[in-house]
Amino acid sequence: MTGLIIKIFVCPITVFIASFLFPNVTYANLWQPIIVGLILAVAAHMMEIFLLKADTFWTSTLMDFAAATLIVYFVSLFLAGAEVTFFGALFTGLLLAVTEIFQHRYLINSGRTRKSPA
Repeated sequence: MTGLIIKIFVCPITVFIASFLFPNVTYANLWQPIIVGLILAVAAHMMEIFLLKADTFWTSTLMDFAAATLIVYFVSLFLAGAEVTFFGALFTGLLLAVTEIFQHRYLINSGRTRKSPA
């Protein structure tokens, strides 16, 4: 649950920052990067539940990068006035993957990724 709470704040802020950093990521309204970020937060949290363990650190981070890129690109297509190119989504996904590195290290080092036996 800690991972989800962190992501609920980090993902929208990162998408919002990406819209200022990258010229090919443009949102018409303030709520649009927030919506994209919240969708990313839920998707990334679900991926962590299923994938993240100490031995899958880099695999999980790469999967987060790929998923973030696709989610940013395709969700932005449905937002009126939003203009995100594939390269803009790629750069945003890269920025999100960098934040995921720190989040994954925190979750692994704190023991919050241990799965209980079924």
